[in-house]
Amino acid sequence: MGIAARVERFVAMGTRIELHVFGVGSEDALVAARRAIEGVDDALTIHRPSPTTALNDELLAGHSVAIDDPVLAEALIAIDAAHALTEGLFDPAADRRFAGAGWGDLVFDRSSARIAATRPLALDFGGFGKGFALDRACAALRDAGVVCACLSAGESSIAVIGEHPLGGGWPFAIPDPSRTDAVLVEVELVDEALSISTTVGAGTQAPERAAMIRPTDGGIVTAARCTVAIDRTGGAAEAMSTALLVADAARARRLLDAAPAQRFLYDLSKAAARTDDTARMQAA
Repeated sequence: MGIAARVERFVAMGTRIELHVFGVGSEDALVAARRAIEGVDDALTIHRPSPTTALNDELLAGHSVAIDDPVLAEALIAIDAAHALTEGLFDPAADRRFAGAGWGDLVFDRSSARIAATRPLALDFGGFGKGFALDRACAALRDAGVVCACLSAGESSIAVIGEHPLGGGWPFAIPDPSRTDAVLVEVELVDEALSISTTVGAGTQAPERAAMIRPTDGGIVTAARCTVAIDRTGGAAEAMSTALLVADAARARRLLDAAPAQRFLYDLSKAAARTDDTARMQAA
């Protein structure tokens, strides 16, 4: 006998969103999850007027800002934690237009929900927004009683609720973006999220894709790399995969060694076989 499933597909945050809910749950649960994702898109986008673009205007003008949008406020709190988790390598304030500017130039008071910048800068949440949106969608589904679901934003951001409907972890094979016949690593998720970041492949050519900027010196990372990060939240996974992509050798090794079964960094320029964990590189 088959397992009942409900599926919702739509476009948001510049990518294809898929929500697969198994077993218990209702159409209202899918509607709530979709609205959660669209709410994040509306709050964090910089491609049309939004609370984030309004915030950027104020930060560029040197003003202190009271954050009155609850989604943006929650995102800023999550990013503050992710910045610390990644040793500062995930930095949505890094921008080549403002050399040297970064998250450390922001003064963020959580208790009053006020933020100010000590120098001109602007925020671009990038891939973090997709993981954060999946987190909020998962929360909406859990609130509706869903215990088994798989959510994706494009092919690089995934979150699951519970175990696979057939039992055990949800299996995923991460393809090599530079080769059509190779897999980098196979993983299983249970109540976790996964993020993939890369500097190669068709997705990197999208016109709206922001360059991967190294916060330490403002340089653009062009080395052929692919990173995979698994975490309990999509926002943290997105931050970590980005951090690993821009990390220098020492920081990359510290981040990898802190969670070797959940963080992977591959040098796609090397000719050696890259189908298992021995391919994890010492970052160059």
